[in-house]
Amino acid sequence: MNELQSLKDIFKDRLFKIPDYQRGYAWTKRHLKDFWEDTVNLPIERFHYTGMLSLKKVDRTVWKNWNDDGWLIEDRGYKPFHVVDGQQRLTTFVIFIQAITELIKSLPENKDKKDEEIYLGSFSLKSIKEEYLVVQRPPQFIIKTYKFSYEVDNPSFQFLKYRIFKEPNSGTIQETFYTLNLENAKNFFVENLNNFYQEFGIKEIETLFKKLTQNLMFNVYEISDDFDVFVAFETMNNRGKKLSNLELLKNRLIYLTTLYEEDELKTDERNSLRTKINDAWKEIYYQLGRNKKNPLNDDDFLVAHWIMYFQYTRQKGDDYIKFLLEQQFTPQNIYAKTEVKVSSIQEFEEVIESEETEQEEDDVNGIEEEIIMRSKLSPKEIENYVNSLKSAAVHWYNSHNPTNNSDLTDKESLWIDRLNRIGIIYFRPLVTASFLSQKITTEQRIELFQAIERFIFVTFRLSRAFATYRNSEFYRAARKLRKNELSINQIIGILQERMNYCFYTLEESEKTYFDYTYFQTFIDKKFKRNLGFYYWNGLRYFLYEYEMEKVRQRGSQKIDWKLFVKGEKDRVSIEHIYPQTPDHKEWIRSFKDQKDDNKKFFQGSLGNLLPLSQSINSSLQNDCFADKKNPKFNDRNDKIRQGYLDGSHSEIEVSNYDEWNADTILDRGIKLLNFMERRWNLKFEDEQSKAELLFLDFMLEKEETE
Repeated sequence: MNELQSLKDIFKDRLFKIPDYQRGYAWTKRHLKDFWEDTVNLPIERFHYTGMLSLKKVDRTVWKNWNDDGWLIEDRGYKPFHVVDGQQRLTTFVIFIQAITELIKSLPENKDKKDEEIYLGSFSLKSIKEEYLVVQRPPQFIIKTYKFSYEVDNPSFQFLKYRIFKEPNSGTIQETFYTLNLENAKNFFVENLNNFYQEFGIKEIETLFKKLTQNLMFNVYEISDDFDVFVAFETMNNRGKKLSNLELLKNRLIYLTTLYEEDELKTDERNSLRTKINDAWKEIYYQLGRNKKNPLNDDDFLVAHWIMYFQYTRQKGDDYIKFLLEQQFTPQNIYAKTEVKVSSIQEFEEVIESEETEQEEDDVNGIEEEIIMRSKLSPKEIENYVNSLKSAAVHWYNSHNPTNNSDLTDKESLWIDRLNRIGIIYFRPLVTASFLSQKITTEQRIELFQAIERFIFVTFRLSRAFATYRNSEFYRAARKLRKNELSINQIIGILQERMNYCFYTLEESEKTYFDYTYFQTFIDKKFKRNLGFYYWNGLRYFLYEYEMEKVRQRGSQKIDWKLFVKGEKDRVSIEHIYPQTPDHKEWIRSFKDQKDDNKKFFQGSLGNLLPLSQSINSSLQNDCFADKKNPKFNDRNDKIRQGYLDGSHSEIEVSNYDEWNADTILDRGIKLLNFMERRWNLKFEDEQSKAELLFLDFMLEKEETE
């Protein structure tokens, strides 16, 4: 352990590389805010202990392949290091410095000046860049050597170089979850530095730079050659922002490649396997971060892949990572050897055996075999595993982002989008696995997606099964499907069988009908709180699908699902046509013949609920039906509110009713249930059953008495 060093000392004559077993940049806005406030609030006369920086000196056999860096090491005596611990802070530091240089360069007084002519205090912009960011090799200045970079071809370094450091002529840059963090950090410091400059001026920027480079202190620890750097990495990164399990697994797999003996894994094979691990993780993090607005959780992906690749268990918590790191990918599985028989001569392709000539395997046809020792976990098993992770990542992304996705057919996109909208629950591994077998056709996948969507709607949204109903069975099905041990038709058959409890058959007709009693019991509880169908968690999906059927028939989509599904507290997208507070005289007239106790059933019944094409619910409020149907104009004849007549297909359909009363609510409710029968292939026994489910069966009783 050396004495405390400032960043100015640390960067003197050193080159820093992030090794391939490291994760990318993981700091979030919370970490950046803490770093900023620590620096800004630090008194200029005081020092701040920032933590430990653990480094491992890079051997010549490695750095001699660094094309743009060797000249600094050989000509100027720079020392190359791998950053084992402290990468997040160093990355933040160089982004902070870059943002400061850009701020200085942009000031009006520095317009058209060269870097050596621009100063921050007594430091020229050229010297700041050379000390902390990049050095150019004279005399041609073609080669640029970055003081802080990545060892292997890494999307993070390309992004850092071209998007953060502003090097021109980038070409195509692959973006990942980690590059998104780099971009967010750059934006954070640019915004805060500009605000800081506007409020305090250039002198305080000088002070900030001095504190950043001279007052932040590190313990710098150089790891010796005989110390296991991979174990150090795992241990050290359990402090601060912990490694995700996916990050930890990458380090472990690269570590394992170093443990095989030469006769089991030759040097070129070792390098090839290590490259495949890096390529796999590059692809994984590209896919996880591909949608910047909604980056995917890496541990969720790892759990899903574990389900598809290994055997799912019902244990909770982190059993998947314990399995991977404590049972599957362990040093013990490489050190512990198992016997393998190897023939000393070429075996015959066919061996004809009979009961009379049957022999021990070792003696067949005179072939002699020797026993050699091999690791329990072979390099090939590691290769197969990382290749599977790599290929699964693409489909994992597609399963979350099906819309306008060129990797999917239109029908695949449609049905995966439906699964996401209804709530895919535990079926995402099964959906992903359906893309991993070349034996499965697009048509078969679509049949599977249709069956899953129907299962979710009937079993969970209507028949109110627990969220974990049969989850273990379908997790296991995902693995069997990936391994071609279970066909699409077999899985569809299982889905159908697990829905049998939702249906009943009449002996006299042998016809099968939907058993709505589970759903009716659920809605009854909602009505007891004066809520009814309005608080059914399948309502929005159901009404949206009803609207989409009309869109396919007539064209022109007017309801955007993203606007339609607002937060739990904001339910303005669903309109009670007959309002919950029916004060208007027209409502009083239309329902004057109905008992007060029954009015809540009309208000909360399915047929009285209407999805709106825009947020006009608050403006309609308790208006009478005629006012809700028609647009509203001001004195200048300008439309100030849209009505049902120029709304969505569902709104236009409702506007075709002359008036809105008990009969129309029942009529529209039955229309909606007829659609449910068509859409999800289920059948109600008769009109009475539908009226009962709508909680309006008293209307039919009234008709009979009349």
